[in-house]
Formats: sequence, C-alpha cells, structure tokens
Amino acid sequence: MKQYLIVKRSKIKVAFTIFFSVAYLMASAQIPYVTLSRPEDKSITISILSPKSGNYIIKYGTNPGSYNKQTPVLMGTSDQPLRHVLADLEPDTRYYYVVQYTYTNTTANLLTPEYTFHTQRSAGKSFTFTVEADEHLYDKKGVSSIYNITLANQLSDKPDFMFSLGDTFGDDHTPEETTSQDMKQLHLDYIPYLAKITHSVPFFFCLGNHEGENGYYLNQHDGSNIGVYGTNWRKYYFPNPVPNDFYTGNSHEEEYGIGLPENYYAFTWGNVQFIVLDVYRHCDINEKPKNWEWTLGKDQYDWLKNTLESSNSKFKIVMAHHTRGQGRGGINTAKAFEWGGYSGDSGTNYQFDTNRPGWGVPIHQLMVNNGVNLYLQGHDHVYAKEELDGIIYQTMPMPSDSTYNLGYIANGGAFDGVVLNGTGHLRFEVDEDCIKVDYVKAFLPLDTLAGLGKNGEIGHSYTIGACTSSTSNEAKSTLNIFPNPADNIIHIRRSDLNTAPESVEIIDINAQILYSGLYPENATSHSIDVANFLAGMYIVKIKNKDTFSFHKLIIH
Repeated sequence: MKQYLIVKRSKIKVAFTIFFSVAYLMASAQIPYVTLSRPEDKSITISILSPKSGNYIIKYGTNPGSYNKQTPVLMGTSDQPLRHVLADLEPDTRYYYVVQYTYTNTTANLLTPEYTFHTQRSAGKSFTFTVEADEHLYDKKGVSSIYNITLANQLSDKPDFMFSLGDTFGDDHTPEETTSQDMKQLHLDYIPYLAKITHSVPFFFCLGNHEGENGYYLNQHDGSNIGVYGTNWRKYYFPNPVPNDFYTGNSHEEEYGIGLPENYYAFTWGNVQFIVLDVYRHCDINEKPKNWEWTLGKDQYDWLKNTLESSNSKFKIVMAHHTRGQGRGGINTAKAFEWGGYSGDSGTNYQFDTNRPGWGVPIHQLMVNNGVNLYLQGHDHVYAKEELDGIIYQTMPMPSDSTYNLGYIANGGAFDGVVLNGTGHLRFEVDEDCIKVDYVKAFLPLDTLAGLGKNGEIGHSYTIGACTSSTSNEAKSTLNIFPNPADNIIHIRRSDLNTAPESVEIIDINAQILYSGLYPENATSHSIDVANFLAGMYIVKIKNKDTFSFHKLIIH
C-alpha cells in the first residue's frame, strides 16, 4: 500500500492512499501480467511481469486452441519485465497464444488463458482500434472502478491495438520532491489495470503534460529529475516503437541511460497512416511554455513533414496530448503560434515566418496541405468534435470520471461543434474507404440502475471518407439556433426545406433533459422559451429521422 502526496498549485498538500501495490501483489500471484506492444507485419513484443521468478514458454499458432510453435524456455526474474519478440510471423494474420509458466521451486506447469493478436493489416483490409486519454488514477480525478469498465468495453471491441493519449503514468505536481522510486511506482501501478486487456490489445502511448517528460525538467540536476526518471520507467514497463524498417520516429539518443526516448513515432496499418507526436520533450524554456515558447522542435517538425509528404495512405491520423501542449480547446488553439502561425487566437497577425524562419508552414497548415483527416487529442477531459479546414479535431473524454462531468463543466466552453459529457473511449472501425467513429460511454452499474445511462451506449457517431451506408448519427447541420447566447427565447430555423426535424431536447451539464418537444411539422422555424433556465451551457439535441445533431447553447 503506497502513500503518495500531491501538492496542488496553491501549495495545499493533499495526502491520500493508493491501493495499487496491494492489487499488484494479490492479482499477479495467480497469473502473470502480459502486455503486448510494437505490433508489426512479422513480429510483436510480449512483456511478462510477475512477483515470482520462473520459467516461461510462449506457445502460439493461427488456430484457436492449437499452438504449433513455441519459444525456447525464457528465464524470468521476480518483479522485472521479461521482454521477448515473437518474430518470423505471417503478415495480416491473427494469432492465438498462451504463456506456460513454472515458478521457481515448483513443478507445476501452469497456463494463462488463451490470448490473441493480429499482425499488420494489408492495405484495404478492415480493422478496429480504440483510443483513451487522461486516466488520472494518480489523483482524485480518476476512479479505478469505472476505468475498469472502460477497459472491458475496449476489449469487447476486439481492436487490433489501443492508444492512450497521456496523463497516465506521471505526476508532475511535485517535480522537486518526486523520486525515481515514486516514478517507478506510478508506472507499475497501472499494470494491474492495463494488463486486463493488453494481453490481446497491443498498447501504444502518447506523452501528456503530467508525465513530466518535458525539456525543462529533463535539463535539471544532471539527470536526477522526474523527466529522466519517467522516461526510463516508462520504457522499462511500457515499450513504445523505435525507428526500424516498420516504424519511424525519434532516432536521437539521450543521456542518463535513456537512449532512444520512444516519444514520437509513425506507422501504417491497413489504409491508415498513424502519427503520434510529443508536444513536451522539446520545450526547455520553462515547465509550462506559452505562445511562441512552445515548440515541437525542428527535428520533430521535419520528421512530421517528411512522414506526411511521403505517405500514400488513404487516411492520415495525427495524435498528440494537446495542441501547443497547454491551454484549453481544440480549433480555438489551432490557429495560433507554431500550430497555426498567428500571434494570438484571433488569426489576424501572422508571425510564423518571423518566429520559425525557414520552417515553411505552421503545423495545422502542414496537416491541411497533406490531407490529414483526423487530429486526436486529450488534456481537456471532455468529448468534443470540431472541424477546421477539413480536418476533424477530436478531443477525448476521460475513461475514468465517475461524475461524468469533470471536463464538461470545467472545459466544455472552450469548444465549438459537438460537446458532450460522459466517460468512456473512442472506437474506430476502419474499412477500405471509410472510418466509423463511435463514442462508447461507460457507466457504473448503480448509475445504470439510476437511469443515467447504459454501459456501452453510443454517445455520438460520425464517419470519415466515402462510406456507402448510413453509419452516422450526426446530421449535417442545416439548422441555425439563435440568439446564442440567449436570455429568454431561442429560435431554431432550418435552411434546407428537405431537412425535417422531428424533435428537440435541451440537456444540461448533468445530462438532465430540461426540455423535450416535437418540432412543428413543415415549419421553417420553432421557438422555445428558456427564460426559466439557469445561466450556463446546454446541449440542444435535434432528431432528424435516424440521425441527430448536437448544438452548444449558452444562456445568460
């Protein structure tokens, strides 16, 4: 049982107890934890962790329950990850495997349940992947009970792999006090949770601000700092891609035992080019760089540019913890400084060439020029879908918020487009010409009984690409809601007479429906009295046949 201390920015110290270590010892005494990473066309990395030393054999094959291949005997030491690369695999193939383990001073040959993985999909092949962000189990925001539900929901999606977009392992609230042992424990604490699905869902990681791996911290105290501690323990427990024939990424080795930092990388899978950025490591001016102080760094920018320009993939997806590393919002932050080129969010004072001479174009324009379809980020703890210059900016909800409203209340006002409360993950179903995106919500059983929602329900859906069937529940918006902000009356007007709204709901930040009514048949406009509504932010949900549109409403 670990005692951990968090220091808020107000310098108020809040002590609380985390039971992760007890959970690790109790659970792993039964079955070793298995984590998959670095899936490729012909190989995959398997990490095995147990508090007991022993011998391990990985048995695998292409048919369930039949394992015609196996590794040599692998020697595992207690509490140290045993890492092994399964090589010479067949591309675009599903494998099934078990781990046989015999603990030291015992004779029993035990077996894990059967697990599975898939090697790289060929171009045009269908597959699923999932994304979560901001688990925050190290502080009061994240709650393990609902996080377990989100993980189980992802496992049921049968994805080829998952991404976490950061604020997962680290805790930078006490940078001068946090030790290497603290950072080790913060990473180790997640294994009992993630290993519930990473035995069959390879894990990719994107660094967040709270991991502490930023350039400012990395330069402190000759390597005795949370940046170095965090990097080394992250690599130890959760290997990320390194540049090779399959992955590209950061090829610059670092001091203090780090070597390759495994912080940004790219790969293709099916018809998708995946690009994961690190928006913190190359910022060394201060711990929270602002405006033009923030940077990807020229090396990472050039790598991003080359990766995009050389990609022939039909779909291109870029991920980072957040545009510009700090701040709140999506497209409102995408217009300024290194990301957008303007000095300020107003978009009226272009200064990119002055502040980044010789670079070319800002990050957003680089993505536009090269046909990026989707940008994914975390940080703001709220589901928000926006669009700018043809690129969808998708912000992730927390997977572990048992209130369902932390980010929605705190940060929802920083977004336009579709903004929703809730907890869960995003599921991406990729076909040859189409990506279907689903916001899969998680609910605690008692909250389901209370009528707050059903676990696994779809909070919002949309599609990207040439989708041949109607798989979206997001209507193309031909509706105008005004005035917005409003005081007494709002008016809903349709500009397309072929659009026939059927019903209207107004939902508050607690997911309570405060208004529900029919849209008058054949009417071009409809008025609703909101004079008795409290000041704040609301969602207007409009049903149109089998689709829905969602609109943010502010009431004064």
